[in-house]
Amino acid sequence: MPELPEVETVRRQLAPRMQGRVLRELEVLDPRWCAPAPPGEVADAARGRRIERVERRGKYLLVGLAGGAQVTLVMHLRMTGTLLLVAGHDDPPERPHLRARLELDDGHRVLFCDQRRFGTGEVLLGAAAVNDYFDSRLGIEPLSPDFTTEALRALARGRKAPVKAFLLSQERIAGVGNIYADEALFRAGVHPLRPVGTLRPGQIAALRDAVVESLEAGIDARGATIDDFRHADGARGSFQDRFLVHRREGEPCPRCGSPIRKLRAAGRGTYVCPRCQPRPRARRSPASALPRKM
Repeated sequence: MPELPEVETVRRQLAPRMQGRVLRELEVLDPRWCAPAPPGEVADAARGRRIERVERRGKYLLVGLAGGAQVTLVMHLRMTGTLLLVAGHDDPPERPHLRARLELDDGHRVLFCDQRRFGTGEVLLGAAAVNDYFDSRLGIEPLSPDFTTEALRALARGRKAPVKAFLLSQERIAGVGNIYADEALFRAGVHPLRPVGTLRPGQIAALRDAVVESLEAGIDARGATIDDFRHADGARGSFQDRFLVHRREGEPCPRCGSPIRKLRAAGRGTYVCPRCQPRPRARRSPASALPRKM
C-alpha cells in the first residue's frame, strides 16, 4: 500500500503540472471509485474548475478547486492505486484497471488506475467539510512541527496496544504504514510488540526521530515499489533497495549482523532484529510471583 512517502512523491510530481490548470473533465469509469455518490454528481461538481492546489494529508491526496463554493477532490490510493500523468495521445482507449480520468486544459490527463479497486475519490464542498472529514480520520501529521516528542508521549501515555499497532493507527499518526513502521522501530531499537505506554522517555524521543527519519528517507528515494506503486510518470521508487529490516528476513542486521526475523504484529508481517530490538519480557501475574508451598 502506498504510504506517506509514496503519496508525497506523487504529489510533488503532480502539483507543478496541475496547479493553475483547469480541470476540463472528470470522468468516473468505475462507480465503485466514488460510491455512494453517483459518478455524474461527482463529475459535475469538479468539471470546469481551476486547480488551486495539490496537497497531501496522511495518505490522502487533495486537489483544491476554485470557482464559487470551495470544492476539494480527495483521493486515496489504498492497496494498489496509482496516479499517472500522461499526454492525451498517450492515453489508449482501453487501459487496464482505469477507474477515473482527470482531463486538464493543456491536453494532459491524470489517470487513476487500481487493479484491486479499493482506491477512492470523493468531492467535499467547503472548508468545514474538509476539516470534519479529516478530523474524524487522521491524527497528527508526522512531518509537521506539531509532531514533537511531547506530543508523541501524550498520545502513547497509558495505552496498552503494541507499539507497531499504535504506529499503524491513522487516527493517532497519519501516513505511517507497514514499511515505515518497521523501519522506524528498528532505527529506534524498539520491539514492535512492546506496549506503547511502557516506552521510557528516551525511547519515545528516539521513536519520534526514527519515524521522521524513515519517512524522509522514503521521500528522498521517491518511495518504495514492492508491487504496484509507480511514480506519476510510471517509474518505480527505490526505497526498497535501502530497507534496513523490512522484507529482509534471514539477512544480516546492518548493525549487529544477526539474522533478521519475521513475526506477526498488528496483523501484519513484521521484520525485526532480535538483538537490536529485544522482545519485551512477559509480566508475571501476582499469583505466579508468589513462592510455592513445599
